[in-house]
Amino acid sequence: MTSTAARPAGAAAPDVPTPGAPAGPPAPAPADPGAAGPRDRHARRFGLPVATCLVMGNIVGGGIFLLPASVAPFGTISLVAFAVLTLGAVALALVFGRLAARLPQTGGPYVYARAAFGDFAGFLAAWSYWITTWVSNAALAVASVGYLSVLFPAVGAHRWSMCLAALAVQWLPALANLAGTRYVGAVQLVATVLKFAPLLLVAVGGLFFFDPANLGPFRATDQSAVGAVSASAAILLFSYLGVESAAVSAGEVRDPARNVGRATILGTVGAATVYLLGTLSVFGLVAHDTLVSSRAPFTDAVDAMFGGTWGGTAVACAAVVSMVGALNGWTLLSAQTPYAAARDGLFPKPFARRRRGVPVVGVLVTVVLASGLTVYNYTAGSRGVFEVLVLVTTFTATVPYLLSTAAQIHFLLTGRAEQVHRGRLARDAALACLAFGFSMWLVAGSGYAAVYQGVLFLFAGVLCYAVMSARRQRAAA
Repeated sequence: MTSTAARPAGAAAPDVPTPGAPAGPPAPAPADPGAAGPRDRHARRFGLPVATCLVMGNIVGGGIFLLPASVAPFGTISLVAFAVLTLGAVALALVFGRLAARLPQTGGPYVYARAAFGDFAGFLAAWSYWITTWVSNAALAVASVGYLSVLFPAVGAHRWSMCLAALAVQWLPALANLAGTRYVGAVQLVATVLKFAPLLLVAVGGLFFFDPANLGPFRATDQSAVGAVSASAAILLFSYLGVESAAVSAGEVRDPARNVGRATILGTVGAATVYLLGTLSVFGLVAHDTLVSSRAPFTDAVDAMFGGTWGGTAVACAAVVSMVGALNGWTLLSAQTPYAAARDGLFPKPFARRRRGVPVVGVLVTVVLASGLTVYNYTAGSRGVFEVLVLVTTFTATVPYLLSTAAQIHFLLTGRAEQVHRGRLARDAALACLAFGFSMWLVAGSGYAAVYQGVLFLFAGVLCYAVMSARRQRAAA
């Protein structure tokens, strides 16, 4: 049910269509009052190449460097799971493209959920997405320390040197964000090129050194084929988180109705290609028995291709660049959704402030929270609590996906489509249902503990919504 709470005086006009309005193109998005003016040389809208790099860079973080070893125990049947997941991810990407064409505004899932189901659903999408981003940023920074210690052994000498390195990895991308969207795009483009070069070297070049004898059995466990695919898929499910990246930053993309959908598809397909070819090449380069116990499968693959032991350094460099690039993109996304919600009075007003095209308060709050969680991780000396929080994000990340795909189904059933063509309607409905099923699979794959704790974490935001909703009503009285 759509909330009937009045908008506070002076607040930005909602970006959502009026419930019950006749079908047709939505009204143009209102001008962003906080956006940088045309003379601000530090703010620049992203073109298609940078938007595509944002999607690819956020999907492919550091996990790709361990994925082949993670799924090797199931055998080469895990490639089938990869293919199935890729179809689901592409369907989700297509849905985000269609939603962005309908509502090309910053906020992505928040905008779509609020347009379809009202303020509360929009808030839940924004809250859950925000939780996901800053906790994931802390996890990426902590994970990067392992690769940094390969390049600089002194980093891993003491837990506080590791903590300082993790904080530096978080704050450098944050500073790039604070410098303006112009620099965010530049860093993202360079990082994507640098990290994909070695990955493509293994993914494509490795096929020339491919040895079928290294593949091992098709099914390496006693499970049925369906069971093995499901088990390996549970590990791979979250490899595609980030397909919404361009949609969340739609307000910073030139011609978003056209470019967001293209960037989402190109980025998702590009990341899927690297995943599939990279995993296949590693399977064919490293003997199965070795791969199962490998801690650095891409290092082993590079060593198998060229000999020597320099593969570890090369892969460590690629991993650090990959994670810094991912942090650069995720830091921007972590501020965009709260920014959109704050403009509508559903998040604290400071989150709506922008400078040089970037929501500065959102960036600062996010990096401070992630830094606090990082320090706590090293202070406590135990990964228990930290791992629980990271596990929670596997659930909170899927909440915006479910709400977005449900919103698309809602728009199609109510006839509120930007361009209603009968043939396209059937296609969009099939894609939306497939994407909704994929999102449900993501939830199921996160496990009972993650869903239980994630729901508690999600409902903690209800108190924040109650305060913001009451404030809006008082302002309107």
